[in-house]
Amino acid sequence: MALEGMMLMGAFFAALGADKTGSWVLGLLIGIAAGAALAAIHAVFAIHVGADQIVSGTALNFVALGVTGYLYVSTYGTNGTPNDLPEVPEVTLPTESLGFIGEAVHQLNLMVWLSLIMCVLVWLLVFRTAGGLRLRSVGENPKAAETVGISVYRTRYLAVITSGALAAMGGAFLSIGFVHSFTQNMTAGKGFIALAALIFGRWRPFGLLMATLLFGFSSALAQRLPQLTDGAENVATLLQALPYVLTLIAVAGVIGRSIPPAADGVPYKREG
Repeated sequence: MALEGMMLMGAFFAALGADKTGSWVLGLLIGIAAGAALAAIHAVFAIHVGADQIVSGTALNFVALGVTGYLYVSTYGTNGTPNDLPEVPEVTLPTESLGFIGEAVHQLNLMVWLSLIMCVLVWLLVFRTAGGLRLRSVGENPKAAETVGISVYRTRYLAVITSGALAAMGGAFLSIGFVHSFTQNMTAGKGFIALAALIFGRWRPFGLLMATLLFGFSSALAQRLPQLTDGAENVATLLQALPYVLTLIAVAGVIGRSIPPAADGVPYKREG
């Protein structure tokens, strides 16, 4: 539930770090650290305190909105981020002769390729390693995992903090990879769409990838369709809601039922 805040923290601190250090690499690392820090706070409330994760996640989203908004105004005022903000570079491939697909991948941001690589790596880690087996066991049956010697608390902390770092990378892409600037609340609900994509993708990395491609396509379509609806501004405006309609459909489980890990969102209390 705190993905939105983690993305927003990553977006702002990546821009701030890139601006102050003059390096997009350092900016990216600072953004990742900021997202991981917010995730660590979320982990404390969710794992040790046992707070309702929806409540704590929503609260942290507002905290992130307030922190980034205050720091943005106090640092940049009404001028906004500099125009020469260091940017994540584009990767150009010689694929123009391969038709539509070749043109689509001809020039993409480096972080797009990193996200595709991360998808494969996460799948290998979660489903093909002993560490991934321990992670899944903690999500399905933490009491049984604790019985065989797996530290439920440590595993959950690592998982939540890692998710914060990855979410922050998504936010950093928005600020220093795509828009090349930061504006207040620039994530605009993308963290919630990411959560819906996870549910839509049935909690699997490649299913999640397909879901994000669908949501990305719907967002791009919503931006292009107004050009085809001459003189119908109302219809064009309505189409902007298309990605969020798909999000509601995904969360409501209209297209099949997505079953989460059995212990998802359930605080674990160690006996004894």
